[in-house]
Amino acid sequence: MNITLTLPWPPTANTYWRRNGNRYFLSNRGQLYRDTVIKTCFIYAGLFDENARLKVTIKAFPPDKRKRDLDNLFKSLIDSLQSARVFHDDSQIDELSIKRMSSHENKVIVEVERIN
Repeated sequence: MNITLTLPWPPTANTYWRRNGNRYFLSNRGQLYRDTVIKTCFIYAGLFDENARLKVTIKAFPPDKRKRDLDNLFKSLIDSLQSARVFHDDSQIDELSIKRMSSHENKVIVEVERIN
């Protein structure tokens, strides 16, 4: 079973989390992104149970031509998908890949696939 999701460009890990002393919490931007993903993915909640092994493929369409580290997108995107209950836990992901696309569309296309 595969699903394909089109989501807004995620905040980087640097702007997703905030710190107050020893306490980490979601930034306002992070919370807005997570809420957007939850609303977009509600029909897929519970689709992959906790025993499913998963492959996640991401096509990243940056918002503009600025230099960006793609690895900074993983954490906020994967955490938001987990919060949306697309899968039980991100430890289920055995394969994870990302590809930068040439057009600037301010989005990511995420394919989640069950693997054996």
